[in-house]
Amino acid sequence: MNLADLRRDYARAALDLEHTDPDPMAQFGAWFTEAESSQLLEPNAMTLATATAEGRPSARIVLLKGYDARGFAFFTDYRSRKGRELGENPQAALVFFWGELERQVRIIGSVVPLSPEESWAYYRTRPVGSRVGAWASHQSAVLTDRAVLEARVAELTTEYAGREIPLPSHWGGYRLAPTEIEFWQGRSSRLHDRIQYTHTPAPEQGWHRVRLSP
Repeated sequence: MNLADLRRDYARAALDLEHTDPDPMAQFGAWFTEAESSQLLEPNAMTLATATAEGRPSARIVLLKGYDARGFAFFTDYRSRKGRELGENPQAALVFFWGELERQVRIIGSVVPLSPEESWAYYRTRPVGSRVGAWASHQSAVLTDRAVLEARVAELTTEYAGREIPLPSHWGGYRLAPTEIEFWQGRSSRLHDRIQYTHTPAPEQGWHRVRLSP
């Protein structure tokens, strides 16, 4: 098949400016709830884009693990490529794509580490295997053989059998505090609806909504 012939015409819904919530986090919550209720495979999967101090970008899929008025939370190994890049350049972008709903959400903002207490609270909810894995894997480091990783997992599983697995000092969460959020609804003939929220700093602190051209 010719890739140029691969296309889909979107026609599920419309997105009107006057029908969006003045608070983008409330609008996100409404869309996220709908994505969850639609039984999508992983509605909390999102692209996280980071960059080095020199501006060299990288992106990967991570999982959203919380959101509120402060922003969007996710967790990782601080030694990973994304962890190192966020240490150099604490600006990032997120993208959610819910193809079945013909929707995406784009988010830009600054990123700060979560407190150890917040990271511990989430870490304790993870399955045992995932907690062991956080200790066993040095994320993004070169691994000479998978057998090395599996041996380390077996060793730690035995070590922590029947014990509480502590939070690694190299592992925890981040929160992206948004300064820009865009809601995209697919429309016919590529004339998509795009509603952009931009955060205005103090003293007129708040969110400003506009419609963007598709």
